[in-house]
Amino acid sequence: MSEIALAWEWAKGITAPIVGSAKIKHLESAVNSMDVELTLDEVNYFDELYVPHPIIGAINQNPPEGTVVSDRK
Repeated sequence: MSEIALAWEWAKGITAPIVGSAKIKHLESAVNSMDVELTLDEVNYFDELYVPHPIIGAINQNPPEGTVVSDRK
């Protein structure tokens, strides 16, 4: 399943997805995803199913004016 998800990202033009590899089989699966070619119909199908999620975490807590560097001397 992760191979299909990564292949979908490749097809969408995402060139640097974040891949978590706790085991060697996860890394192998990520590499194998580069051999999966999705048709335009398949990409469109996955697009229909995708539900974006709100950003949670550090980037969500950045001030509106941008990132603040706090360790300058």
